[in-house]
Amino acid sequence: MNQTLKIKDLSVSINNKLILDKINLEVKSGEVCALMGPNGSGKSTLANVIMGNPKYKIENGSILINNESITNLKVNEKAKKGIFLSFQYPSEVSGVTISNFLRTALNTLKDTNISVMEFQKILKEKIELLEIKDGLTKRYLNEGFSGGEKKKFEILQMAVLQPKFALLDETDSGLDIDSLKIVTNGINKIKESNNTGFLIITHHQKILDYIKPDKIYIIVGGKIIKQGDSSLSTKLEELGYKWLKEEN
Repeated sequence: MNQTLKIKDLSVSINNKLILDKINLEVKSGEVCALMGPNGSGKSTLANVIMGNPKYKIENGSILINNESITNLKVNEKAKKGIFLSFQYPSEVSGVTISNFLRTALNTLKDTNISVMEFQKILKEKIELLEIKDGLTKRYLNEGFSGGEKKKFEILQMAVLQPKFALLDETDSGLDIDSLKIVTNGINKIKESNNTGFLIITHHQKILDYIKPDKIYIIVGGKIIKQGDSSLSTKLEELGYKWLKEEN
C-alpha cells in the first residue's frame, strides 16, 4: 500500500524563537527526498520535530500520514506508526547487545513476541542483505564503534524494523568511500524490498551519487526556499547556497 508523509505549513519554535517557518514537504512510499541546506538552516530540527522531540514547540501546521494527523503523538507512538529517525550521533549503550536491542525493539513496535531463534533467522537474512559482518550484532550498542560502524548499525535497524518512512540525519557524515557505498547500497535495498520512503538530510551531494533522489528540498533560515529534481544537487555542488540566497 502506497502511503504519504506530509508536512503541512509547519512552524516551530524553541525558547520563543521561531526556527521553522511554514514548512511544506512530502515523502511518498518508495520515494527518496533529499533535504539540503547550510549549517544551522533547520534540517536536523525538522527531523527531530517530525519524530516528536518534546523540546520543540509546534506553533502551527501539521504532520500527517495518509491525511491522519500524527502531529502531537509521542516518539514511541510515532515509531509505531512507522517513522524511523537515524541519528547523526547515535548514543552508546553498554551491556546491551545489538541483537537483543533489535529483537526488543521489533517486538515492541510490532506488538509481537518473536522468539530468540526466530529472530536470529530474521537478523541473519538482513545481515546478508546488507553485507554486514555477523560479529557486529554480538557487540554492545555502539560501544567502541567507528563512525562507519554506527551508520551501518542504523541501516541494519531499518532493515529489521521495516519503517514506512525513514529520516536519515546526515548519514553520510564521517564515512569513508567504502562505508558510504555499503550504507547507500543498504538504503537502496531497503527501499526496493520494503517500499520505504526516505528523507535524506545532507550538506553534500556525494551521497546522492549513490541514492538518486526523486525530489530535493532546499532549506535556508528555517524556510524551504526551493524544490527541484536531482539536478538541483549538482548545481548546489557547483555554486553553493549563495545564489539561492540572492535569488530569494
